Amino acid sequence: MIKTPKSLRLHIGIFGRRNVGKSSFLNAFVRQAVSIVSEIAGTTTDPVEKPMELLPIGPVLFIDTAGVDDIGSLGQERVARTKKIFDRTDVAVIVSAEGQWEKFEKALLEEFKKRKIPVIAVFNKADLKGVDQSVIAELNAEKVEWLETVSPQKKGMAEFREKLIAVVPDEFLITPSILRDLVRPGELAVLVIPIDKEAPKGRIILPQVQTIRDILDNDSACIVVKETGLLDTLAKLREKPAIVITDSQAFLKVAEDTPEEIPMTSFSILLARLKGDLNEFVNGALAIEKLKSGDKILIAESCTHHPIIDDIGREKIPRWLKQYAGCELKFDTYQGHDFPENLGDYKLVIQCGGCMTNRREILSRIERCRRLGVPITNYGVAIAYSLGKFDRALKPFAGGLDYFTGKGR
Repeated sequence: MIKTPKSLRLHIGIFGRRNVGKSSFLNAFVRQAVSIVSEIAGTTTDPVEKPMELLPIGPVLFIDTAGVDDIGSLGQERVARTKKIFDRTDVAVIVSAEGQWEKFEKALLEEFKKRKIPVIAVFNKADLKGVDQSVIAELNAEKVEWLETVSPQKKGMAEFREKLIAVVPDEFLITPSILRDLVRPGELAVLVIPIDKEAPKGRIILPQVQTIRDILDNDSACIVVKETGLLDTLAKLREKPAIVITDSQAFLKVAEDTPEEIPMTSFSILLARLKGDLNEFVNGALAIEKLKSGDKILIAESCTHHPIIDDIGREKIPRWLKQYAGCELKFDTYQGHDFPENLGDYKLVIQCGGCMTNRREILSRIERCRRLGVPITNYGVAIAYSLGKFDRALKPFAGGLDYFTGKGR
């Protein structure tokens, strides 16, 4: 459980004003001193994360945040960091104290409603003052779950657990599959995994691990080969595999060695539909055709690895796009949870596979791009387009490119 990646956990954000007992509430619920508790307002500065197992949901991640009413220049930076957590919150907990439900709480509720994020209102310090009937009526009308708590006595913690289970999105109770629809039980997938400088020593990267586990969960089988061994491996098989899945940077070699009748795609494209919106990413990649000299492109990496020589995001993708566009392009790279405010300056956003972040954050980025009219795609889709393997890489899904562009619907 402890080793479950954060990207696969239900993200539960805890929000509210300073000194309403957000940290005390979290400590009481997880039964550990996770966050520092003090009578001094503004004790929590940076978001504090606590992973745990919460049955029947499974692995979750609680995120304790700074008060949304913080003041001063430093306080505003804390508020800005808190607001960044909105993008990856699956369930929002709004903590208030002594029955308060005023502008700060209402503003938070409106923000989460706009994002279609389920909310639980927690009225802490209920031993000092309860919730007015008018507030209860307002929350009931909004269909918002609410409860009263007293953190030092752990009052209300069992009720909170039940309410949390009740509002969890179905996708966290029914684990989505990476390729159940592409490889049926008993069928074989061939996974092409180059071993290069970006592969962790003694290990393979997370998307590949997750794909192997998904295949086993679906009662299917897989063979793992390097790109140099694919041709010989396919020749030795008595039956053709259901699919060949490759690391995106080996697209050209793998496409050359894989017969046309065998479906082929990439790990990154599989993650595009698992973590984001494959249709949006496919249509975003079409913007590559319109790139002109001097256009700015944003590379968004969800992990914070140290760049290496011929790095996929900083060197290979820019090189392939420049070759395809036949002109000079400008590239900016953002890592982790950072995402630019000046998003409208870019002609294209290329998001990584997203194995190190949750689906909510990817969808939040897609929505921001959609509102500004900025095309967004992901590594695998962009690479397939720029290398001329776009249609081939999309054929395994719903009829291929024509489906995604509307011609086949």
